Amino acid sequence: MSSDTLTRHIIIVGGGIVGCTTAYYLCSHPAFASSATKVTLIEASARGVAQGASGKAGGLVAKWAYPKELVNVSFPEHVRLAQEHNGAHRWGWRFVGCGSWEGRGGSVGQDAGTGVGAGGQRRSLEKTNGLDDGWNKKKRAESGLPDDLTWVNAEQTDAYSPMAPAGATAQVHPYLFTTSMLALAQERGLQFVRGKVTEIDVDGEKKQVRGVRYSDSGESHNLAATHVILAAGAWTPKILPSVPISGTRAHSITIRPQPGITISPYVLFTEIAFNSSAAKGRAPQQVSPEIYARPDNEVYCCGPGDNSPVPETVDDVLVDDAACESIRTHIASISTELREGTVDKRQACFLPVVSAGGGPIVGEVSTVAKGLIIATGHTCWGICNAPGTAKAISELIMEGKIKCANLKTLHPGLYI
Repeated sequence: MSSDTLTRHIIIVGGGIVGCTTAYYLCSHPAFASSATKVTLIEASARGVAQGASGKAGGLVAKWAYPKELVNVSFPEHVRLAQEHNGAHRWGWRFVGCGSWEGRGGSVGQDAGTGVGAGGQRRSLEKTNGLDDGWNKKKRAESGLPDDLTWVNAEQTDAYSPMAPAGATAQVHPYLFTTSMLALAQERGLQFVRGKVTEIDVDGEKKQVRGVRYSDSGESHNLAATHVILAAGAWTPKILPSVPISGTRAHSITIRPQPGITISPYVLFTEIAFNSSAAKGRAPQQVSPEIYARPDNEVYCCGPGDNSPVPETVDDVLVDDAACESIRTHIASISTELREGTVDKRQACFLPVVSAGGGPIVGEVSTVAKGLIIATGHTCWGICNAPGTAKAISELIMEGKIKCANLKTLHPGLYI
């Protein structure tokens, strides 16, 4: 299709979960095949898509996440996508138990560390903010573990309680989900370009998007467009500085248990006390790692975030080995199965946070340029809320308005 015959040329900037899922929804829209529409996704990483949080997050999908406007669309869309594309096999979709665990860490023979990466101060991931207040009131009401939650040491457990009812929490493998969305979009006609977008080209007189400028292997290129979707996560302000997004760095590890050990499907939000600190005259150390059991028996574990600066590209993200080792120490102190397992990955990523509070930011920023759309600031819920975001954006571009939800509280005009 030549550029002269195009009604729409949509450029998506960013090959994370939001960008790839938006590409899928655009290319799957009923009007796509019958209209003169082209969709191009541009990703800066030399390693391909899903190199940031979209490949290194936990993959939690929850009805109790936030904001509700997106969750109420995203959760059923996750279910639908898994049914239509064999998500259980392709990207590890399944429902899981979700619980709060409190207990005492075993002897670690060393300072347990904090899990916070060097170069930044501790920052909460705030993942439980979407829960109703009622779940916390029952937190200590139940001290027994579920019968099939055998991979946490029962003798160290002080309290366990479900955080959500059955069927309200699920998971995907984020890297597999993101790359699957990309592949499915490419099957439908998506064009993929490797390059680092440096500027949005705007017709100042008409206040209309004209395209983007990007670099690849030292060479600069221009690409024309009628619509540009900024879905670059924590890197969005490097392209459009007026977007109030900051980054929270989060470290994580993955563990492979010993052969023959099965890890039952639970997501745990833990609170671990190390009394060894009290024995040395200090207050007991409290840490709160999260643990996600995955279908392939891989176990994902993450610690707190930090506010270290966002680097130039996703390929430049630094991993603090000490932070990863602290996470391993914390997890090993409450689970024999995980202590005896092998650490497979030590990694870090940046979560995009709306620095002004609230968010994410989803919609057209017409005050800057018509056709410029922002989709970022999803914090720890990017994996969960990508389908709802993508559905909304596809409706906005292909149908002229968002129909699936009222996203007025997420509109860019409130932030820019």
